[in-house]
Amino acid sequence: MSPRIHQIKTKRKASDRRAGAEPAGSEASGRSNGRASGPAARNAIGLLELTSIAKGIEATDIMLKESDVELLTSRSICSGKYMVLVRGDVAACTSSVAAGEDLGRETVADSIVIPNLHEEVFPAVSQSAMVENVEALGILEAFNVATLIEGADAAVKAAEVHLLEIRIAMALGGKAFCVVTGGVSAVRAAVDAGKALIGERGLLTNWAVIPAPDPDLVKEVLGGRLV
Repeated sequence: MSPRIHQIKTKRKASDRRAGAEPAGSEASGRSNGRASGPAARNAIGLLELTSIAKGIEATDIMLKESDVELLTSRSICSGKYMVLVRGDVAACTSSVAAGEDLGRETVADSIVIPNLHEEVFPAVSQSAMVENVEALGILEAFNVATLIEGADAAVKAAEVHLLEIRIAMALGGKAFCVVTGGVSAVRAAVDAGKALIGERGLLTNWAVIPAPDPDLVKEVLGGRLV
């Protein structure tokens, strides 16, 4: 068994088009849409979900030893499952996830490699992104972790927003959600892009755009990630 690899189409921001930026992946672009270019770009996520916590912990060890990947999260999630997320280039993530599948065998519930992700996706997953001002909040909620990550990626590529958090499957009934911030119009555009992608998969739970959120709400949602 080998992990699925989702191909994500890059949507260039209007500011990139006005500036005449080259499409992502061209030699002239260097970095575009927050993504490192080149064959060894560490812009992929490998996801492995298992029905056994013991096998999940063991699979994490094998995945990290198999290839040059960085651990983003390894923990139990709702419904008694275990989820592992690693970061690296596509080849490394594919090899890492395949090793976890080989070990987990019948306990493997899902696996996927998601390439070409925006740089802000990774600190959002690890909940280490920081923000200074919050003009508006956008929230996307999905039934599936992998699809939510892709929706968050689409959102941050579509408009001038910051991706603050991707919260996955912990005390959420297996669901996931993300939070973006920026100007009101930018947040609306980002949420529209994200909900379109998630909605196409039939996995959109709900969404919200909150202009000028109350400071107490911001503190509650973002916790210590305010500068």
